[in-house]
Amino acid sequence: MKPLALLLALAFVGVGMNAARAIDVGDKAPSFTATDDQGKTWDSADHVGKGVLVVYFYPADLTGGCTKQACGFRDDMQALTAKGVEVVGVSGDSVANHQLFKKVKELNFTLLADEKGEIAKAFGVPVGPGRLAKVKGANGKMVDLKRGVTAKRWTFVIDKQGKIVVKNTKVDPAGDAKAVAAAVESLK
Repeated sequence: MKPLALLLALAFVGVGMNAARAIDVGDKAPSFTATDDQGKTWDSADHVGKGVLVVYFYPADLTGGCTKQACGFRDDMQALTAKGVEVVGVSGDSVANHQLFKKVKELNFTLLADEKGEIAKAFGVPVGPGRLAKVKGANGKMVDLKRGVTAKRWTFVIDKQGKIVVKNTKVDPAGDAKAVAAAVESLK
């Protein structure tokens, strides 16, 4: 096969989509900054080491599985916080999309905008192109949400030393919060 044809074939099967090496259990968590759902800068250095940090990547705000996953964390947040856990959700959605998602679903944790997929790539999470989705807004009317990239659904748990202690690439959206709680309990 000619070199150009080989490169194109590899690109079509997704090889090379992420230049970054995948992060594994035992690795130091990557440092990153992002804009949070309030439009403020969120720096991982201000959070890693303070307790257990859960960074979960999800495809899109206000969609079926992503809503189940977010609501699971929302509903279990008091128990997670009592165990010293902070949760942040990361997607390719904009700050405005995150604000709507938080309002509609009454989310009680931080969402980070990763419109270019830079945080996802730092963690080795595969990303694809963004999309436009029609979803039900706060007033029940349909709204268009455009996201920059679409990340795979992966969850990471980072311990107080800044090391990855859990990497889940086969996340059950409805059960993710419970799986995280069990993982945190096993760290003790």
